[in-house]
Amino acid sequence: MAMPQPTLAQLRALVGVAEHGHFGRAAAALHVSQPTLSSAVAALEKTMGVQLVERTTRRVLLTPLGDEIARRARGVLTAVDDLVTVALRAQVPLTGDITLGVIPTIAPYLLPRLMPKLRVRRPDLRVALREDQTADLLADLRAGAVDVALLALPTDEPGLAEIPVYDEDFVLVIPDSHPLSGGASVPVAALGGQEVLLLEDGHCFRTQALDVCREAGARERSALRAASLSTLVQMVANELGVTLLPASAVAVEVGEGRGLGVATFRAPPPRRRVGLVYRETSARARDWALLAADIRGSLPETGLRLTPAAG
Repeated sequence: MAMPQPTLAQLRALVGVAEHGHFGRAAAALHVSQPTLSSAVAALEKTMGVQLVERTTRRVLLTPLGDEIARRARGVLTAVDDLVTVALRAQVPLTGDITLGVIPTIAPYLLPRLMPKLRVRRPDLRVALREDQTADLLADLRAGAVDVALLALPTDEPGLAEIPVYDEDFVLVIPDSHPLSGGASVPVAALGGQEVLLLEDGHCFRTQALDVCREAGARERSALRAASLSTLVQMVANELGVTLLPASAVAVEVGEGRGLGVATFRAPPPRRRVGLVYRETSARARDWALLAADIRGSLPETGLRLTPAAG
């Protein structure tokens, strides 16, 4: 004869008692009366045919078996909550909690435009941000610590899916006294012989910029590597070399009175593709497509080329 199955209410009651060690506090946390909670725990004990709690005048102690069943009940309740969440998201897309990872060469330039628009457009979306280098964000994605990440594409990582969001050109940042300052349609070969300042190891933008330098025959000034684009620009302002910036960073990092000039490259310019990366197993692929569209809608209007990517 099959054993009767415990109900979700009974499991929630046991987990509540395990967490609070007191029937009254557990009942208040679960928004039920104390007699209702006590009856649910007693019914669970009867259903399973074992004692789960030791009742004293001051507090409630779980038996060793009660501890084990409460631990497993948490997993069951989490799985049930996940099912409900998936159903709700299907009805109201891009709501609830997400953790968005962003690399440092994107975060300071895009997020100040994106986040206010998301708060207006997606009032039921709560975004936790994690800024880190590409390798660490990919590890967090695989571990489930990050739901979706905004990175330079492609990642070529098995098990991860990508949505292209936008393409942006690289520009040359130089001292304003440099002969190329203000130049347009500068050939990449003009970098030949220049000492180029780059980010330190671990930044994907460093790898992309190195590819441009190799193509042009430029030299990296390896003794002066930076942890951020802001530091690179400061070194250029002090005439320690030249550097490359993504177009989205120019408005923030290069301004009047800083002793800096900008030159744009001849078509086709060096550029990067930026996109969202998520686990192929994610149930929120539709949400990430909507988020990609929201990011495209927040792109700055700029004379430099920063354009939505083709799918």
